[in-house]
Amino acid sequence: MSVRLQQPTPLALAIMLAFAAPASALAQQAATLPAVTVSASALALGSDDMSTPVSVLEGEALVLAREATLGETLAGQPGITASHFGAGASRPIIRGMDGPRVKILSDGAEVQDASTISPDHAVAAEPMLSEQIEVLRGPSALAYGGGAVGGVVNVIDKKIPTRVPAKGFEGSAEVRANSGAREKAGAFEVTGGSGNIAFHAEGVKRDAKEYKVGSGWEGGAKVAGSDNKTDTGSVGVSWVGSQGFLGLAFTSQHAEYGLPGHNHEFASCHPHGTHLHCGGHDGHDHGAEEEHGHDHESVPYVKLKSERWDVRGELRDPVPGFAKLRLRAAFTDYKHDEIEGTEIATTFKNKGHDARLEMEHYPVFGWRGVLGLQTSKRDFSALGEEAYVAPTLTKKHAAFLVEEYNLQQWRFEAGLRHEWQDIAVDSATLQKRSAKGTSVSFGALWKFAPQYSLGSSISRTHRLPSAEELYAHGVHMATATYELGNQNLGKETSNNIDLTLRKYAGATTFSASAYRNKVDNYIFGSTLDSHEGFQLIQYAQRDATFTGVEGQIRQQLNPIFGASVFGDYVRAKLADGGGNLPRIPAQRVGVKVDANWQAWSGVAEFYRVGKQDKVAAFETATPGYNMLNLSANYDTRIGTTPAQFYIKASNLRNQLAYSHTSFIKNAAPLMGRNLTVGMRVTF
Repeated sequence: MSVRLQQPTPLALAIMLAFAAPASALAQQAATLPAVTVSASALALGSDDMSTPVSVLEGEALVLAREATLGETLAGQPGITASHFGAGASRPIIRGMDGPRVKILSDGAEVQDASTISPDHAVAAEPMLSEQIEVLRGPSALAYGGGAVGGVVNVIDKKIPTRVPAKGFEGSAEVRANSGAREKAGAFEVTGGSGNIAFHAEGVKRDAKEYKVGSGWEGGAKVAGSDNKTDTGSVGVSWVGSQGFLGLAFTSQHAEYGLPGHNHEFASCHPHGTHLHCGGHDGHDHGAEEEHGHDHESVPYVKLKSERWDVRGELRDPVPGFAKLRLRAAFTDYKHDEIEGTEIATTFKNKGHDARLEMEHYPVFGWRGVLGLQTSKRDFSALGEEAYVAPTLTKKHAAFLVEEYNLQQWRFEAGLRHEWQDIAVDSATLQKRSAKGTSVSFGALWKFAPQYSLGSSISRTHRLPSAEELYAHGVHMATATYELGNQNLGKETSNNIDLTLRKYAGATTFSASAYRNKVDNYIFGSTLDSHEGFQLIQYAQRDATFTGVEGQIRQQLNPIFGASVFGDYVRAKLADGGGNLPRIPAQRVGVKVDANWQAWSGVAEFYRVGKQDKVAAFETATPGYNMLNLSANYDTRIGTTPAQFYIKASNLRNQLAYSHTSFIKNAAPLMGRNLTVGMRVTF
């Protein structure tokens, strides 16, 4: 299917202007900064050597970007938005794709929770304990799953030490607070050891009340049920030798957060063929609240508990011909209760493990690469009123190979992965499903001039349907839907091409990407009928196309100030005039001015999120909004201890803003004016 752009987007115009502009004389004076190593790239490449777009948050930038959820932490990066479900649950959405199409990792091992099942389920990863967050796509992403069509988010932490501190111990501590939700949060991490043994401990505690929204919302000043409490702690130990390390860590996470917009007004709705029937035959719901007998004056909330064991190890030169052996394994016991009043309405459980073994070989005929095996299991169940998916046991196994070849200014990369999946379902009327898929990708990077590179990749990947897409059947009040699975779903095939132009050093730097992803048999929730906003959804397959651009350009104006233009745009449509896909992010374009003077740094940012009126059937349009943010950072010492003080002001104009990607956009607008202050010390 061909795609025709009606007019240039603001981002496209900005990119063309930036490329046409003459280089500043400061380019001759600017120092080249070392590229950040992307550990999730399988080959541990520098960010400048990637053939596809990569976003890496670390250091002071990560400290300022971190929010209570992973989705909100990454939402400011080009091409990335958030699912936004109140304050406690938010997953990253990459290039318009979310859920199982975005793989979330904890230092290479899959995060096992229930967040891919529904947007009201939190991601069991704590941003305040992260050392680095990476987002990547392309051939390297195949090492983690052919289904990661949107991308891979890898959260790097310190829970398992990889070295013994030279002075015997090291660590950090941080406290922060904000005004929008009266949030108070604190975190610490410390590593110590001697000889070959290293220990680590870390923890976070957060308490946030219901948050305020922008001015003019008819629902009031705050979002009911948007409170969020979190407690996370980890302990780890490692044996560290001259050729590598082997470590074990235990992580416990508890959270309580509200479910805005959740109610039982349509609890009795059910399908009659392709139509909804709600309550009596007059189309009204009679007595749904009395039927369930819950206290509906209080907002339902989630009480979450996750216990996770991690094993990580690396060994250099394990056997002749191989440079490194890498092990990542995790076992997770996850559970959350959805509580209404004083009763547990639904309990979700997920016991799972994920293990992967990689071997990096020395160059053979010039090709250096990694081959590996991966296995995972997910034992999922839901019991109670909203148990709309039967208990399932999903087993996956995979073998993969990622190779690279360097030739003068060129670097080539290829990836191959084959997966097997079996899903057993605890139901007399539903059938077990087995499937397999093969994914392949090829990329090239051409450093055609000093400081410049052109990267491209093509891929053909298979994603196998999830248990929820196959077997869902029932009311899902959190998203105001009645979901119907489809046992006839087959694998979807993504055919993607990606082109990225970069200038990675000098006074002018930029990264601009264009992509087109044609997905055969794309699996999506098709809305069949709607009653006062409550929708009947059935999972279906149709060909779809995602086309978009994303990028940012920065110019160093003088030794203190720099200016940037950034933005993203994605268009997602079904083939043959089938209409638009639901909850696709609106276009975004903005400008940013940054400053660095002695121990001070600061950023002023303004961006516009456009109106999203290219909507699916039964979906409403979302108005655009403007956002103005400021931040400042001061590095100093308290005695001999390095310290960082920071302040950031978000949505200074107190705009009423809605996220089009959210199922509950009208019940939970984005946060209004918010001031965050914090202090971090390292020792």
